[in-house]
Amino acid sequence: MEKKDFEAWLDNISIAFLSLTDLQKNETLDHLISLSGAVQLRHLSNNLEILLKRDFLKLLPLELSFYLLKWLDPQTLLTCCLVSKQWNKVISACTEVWQTACKNLGWQIDDSVQDPLHWKKVYLKAILRMKQLKDHEAFETSSLIGHSARVYALYYKDGLLCTGSDDLSAKLWDVSTGQCIYGIQTHTCAAVKFDEQKLVTGSFDNTVACWEWSSGAKTQHYRGHTGAVFSVDYNDELDILVSGSADFTVKVWALSTGTCLNTLTGHTEWVTKVVLQKCKVKSLMHSPGDYILLSADKYEIKIWPIGREINCKCLRTLSVSEDRSISLQPRLHFDGKYIVCSSALGLYQWDFASYDILRVIKPPDFSNVSLLGFGEIFALLFDNRYLYIMDLRTEKLISRWPLPEYRKSKRGSSFLAGEMSWLNGLNGQNDTGLVFATSMPDHSIHLVLWKEHG
Repeated sequence: MEKKDFEAWLDNISIAFLSLTDLQKNETLDHLISLSGAVQLRHLSNNLEILLKRDFLKLLPLELSFYLLKWLDPQTLLTCCLVSKQWNKVISACTEVWQTACKNLGWQIDDSVQDPLHWKKVYLKAILRMKQLKDHEAFETSSLIGHSARVYALYYKDGLLCTGSDDLSAKLWDVSTGQCIYGIQTHTCAAVKFDEQKLVTGSFDNTVACWEWSSGAKTQHYRGHTGAVFSVDYNDELDILVSGSADFTVKVWALSTGTCLNTLTGHTEWVTKVVLQKCKVKSLMHSPGDYILLSADKYEIKIWPIGREINCKCLRTLSVSEDRSISLQPRLHFDGKYIVCSSALGLYQWDFASYDILRVIKPPDFSNVSLLGFGEIFALLFDNRYLYIMDLRTEKLISRWPLPEYRKSKRGSSFLAGEMSWLNGLNGQNDTGLVFATSMPDHSIHLVLWKEHG
């Protein structure tokens, strides 16, 4: 057929085709396909792929592609990455999507990182760690052996664990290697705190002492309490040491000279915890940068202003029940903005600026659960059987780890949280090192440690 005649024929066929119903058009196409040979079918297949399989991620502007991708969940996006190299490149570069996914997992975001491909890798690392937590596979255990009597006092800092024992010794351990760095002769230790040069101990002999690690020498002795000293804290900048005792008092000492500067009274039970911390919020009673002392007994938390002055008066007393029917756990969290303590009623969080109770968290069977650590995203808790991680945004337990059944009671300082920064959000670097330590009846120390990433 001549070209001119073919074009006229094609026009007539096209007009006739357009006048048909959809069913008639389909029948016409089926008939034409049945008459086609291999060349025509190949031609038809190639053109249909172009017409029907439009790659919208390739055709759309990048900004619009990112907008559409934000509506998909991360798991679907990971599946979409398998479609093609182009899709993988575009999806991997969608920074906002992966940053949001990381935040939803409780992961810290460093906005200064500009690499667009970085955050998908971070998300994959985050989802692996969170899966390990959910599957109870994120931790491992080990033991420290070296004491010959009950270990009552524990304190952790920067990868080092200090243990104080009834065998009249204190030891400093490198948690990562399990090696004892220092071992010095002391009195019976009910509380310990240390830095690079010194160790401060509170004792069942009613005194506080300061020791030099390198020589083991006692550099200062603080005498004045008439009951065992259950908690100590100090600040080199203020040259102040504080101690809480079974004699119902808190004493403020000159750290360098051992002089008792003040005795704080008002408690009617053993003072089991003292915390010296800088205030981070402003109120009518204190300003950011002021030093604050918290002291806790079985029923109350007292708040005191601490500075270079000798005298101070209690600013406020906090409790969870006026009739003293509910007791507080001896562990206390204070970061300068919030006070957190657990009781049989639940986990109480106070706003330090107003002293108002912000919330009470009540996990199932909370009567047996105690607080170890509290952050912006997670809380670390434990009971007689398990170590728990709670997501504070949902107030649900997301992970647990079995603890030895033959541990001591929860009373006192025989339990300790390790690294705490991850409670404000994991970031891939802070999920290392010690999670939890507890003393055992055989005088060893049971450690729970983060496993390395898989």
